[in-house]
Amino acid sequence: MRRAEQPSRRTVLAAAVAAAVTAGAGPAAADPEAPMKTGTADPARAVPARPVDNRAWVSYTDWSGGTAKGTRAVAGTRPALAIAKPAGTVSYTDPHTGKTAGWEYGTWTSPLHRLAVPATEAIVSWNARTPAGTWIQAEIKGTYTDGTSTPWYVMARWASGDQDIRRTSVDDQSDGKSTVWTDTLAIDDPSTGLRLASYRLRLTLYRKPGTKATPKVWRLGAMGSDVPDRFTVPASAPGLAKELAVPRYSQEIHKGQYPEYDNGGEAWCSPTSSQMVIEYWGGRLTDGQLDWVDPAYADPQVCHAARFTYDYQYAGCGNWPFNAAYAATFKDLQGVVTRLGSLTELETLIAAGIPAITSQSFLKEELTGAGYGTAGHLMAVIGFTAGGDVIANDPFSASNEAVRRVYRRREFENIWLRTKRYNASGKVASGTGGICYLYFPARPSAAQRKALAAVGVRV
Repeated sequence: MRRAEQPSRRTVLAAAVAAAVTAGAGPAAADPEAPMKTGTADPARAVPARPVDNRAWVSYTDWSGGTAKGTRAVAGTRPALAIAKPAGTVSYTDPHTGKTAGWEYGTWTSPLHRLAVPATEAIVSWNARTPAGTWIQAEIKGTYTDGTSTPWYVMARWASGDQDIRRTSVDDQSDGKSTVWTDTLAIDDPSTGLRLASYRLRLTLYRKPGTKATPKVWRLGAMGSDVPDRFTVPASAPGLAKELAVPRYSQEIHKGQYPEYDNGGEAWCSPTSSQMVIEYWGGRLTDGQLDWVDPAYADPQVCHAARFTYDYQYAGCGNWPFNAAYAATFKDLQGVVTRLGSLTELETLIAAGIPAITSQSFLKEELTGAGYGTAGHLMAVIGFTAGGDVIANDPFSASNEAVRRVYRRREFENIWLRTKRYNASGKVASGTGGICYLYFPARPSAAQRKALAAVGVRV
């Protein structure tokens, strides 16, 4: 099945949105030409300019804080968390292979982080190296605005390879107030006013017993957000004309290749976009890393990206943090999942040389020149024309040469930033609300640091 025909993995959330609209409980759609509200005259009632809160642990001081059991902070040009003397041994049965094995482990729990923006959703992302015989687990425990707490939710069991465990999200996690949907922890009914007020993150690092191998985690963070429900978003004014030289790869030329990874190339928009941006930053795969790919296939690195972003529970390559984590396996790269609030913020990144991978859903007639509609699709935004239109490397193209597209600014910003939309059946469905992946150097330039800080990303 083409990705353009597949339902969103947030189908249940969309159903909740539909119920709210039918009941008239949702707010009115925003005026598409109105300026975005950023505050009020009363400081005590001020509205945050960005409905997004990013917190990341990246420094030696960060890793030295929190609560460590069997782990230690490692100094260096890229500080990390690693196994010290293991806290114990546990057994894990891989649900995707049925194999059971014992693993030494250590844990690290972050300090409590109070969200600047009480959140309806939270997405955890990480950057790590997991040598053979090692893997990691990332969890989140939230506190609600009513004073109660979530359980520890497992957001990922992850390894960069697939020889020891199968990287996986974990389904069927809910406490009746919030639920984990693949890569997103979401409040079940935001209309009640309930939000996540704070959270802690927990890492568990695993290795085969008796070895000295260890995962190294360079970055751990979460993005909490409370994006207003909206069918349309305020229009932004063009402010930049610039195009980045990002390689162009088509997912479509990989039709039928390795169908065990999300049904083959037609569903590979996310890893194809990731590979384009990784190579823009100089990330390259060796012949040895690609020797498993059929030599008759063009662009074997795209096949490799699909295999090593694949989520065995979701049964797809579109897990957002898995793509960011894959990017960070390349030397001197970082990857995060965040939300942006406007094309102006995206222009800030492009001006500093940082492309973005955006997620959007739309009907065929809502994006002129696309030639398709989709319930969820990723593409790499690489620049803006002199008139302010969006230049995108869209992997849903017939060839590499056809990947570069120019999309109308007003259409693009709306399909990307909205949280509600109407599907082909006329029913209310969900939108991504400005989700994007950002990949950037481990040691960014001053201009890149400034741009990332401007969109709320710590480096």
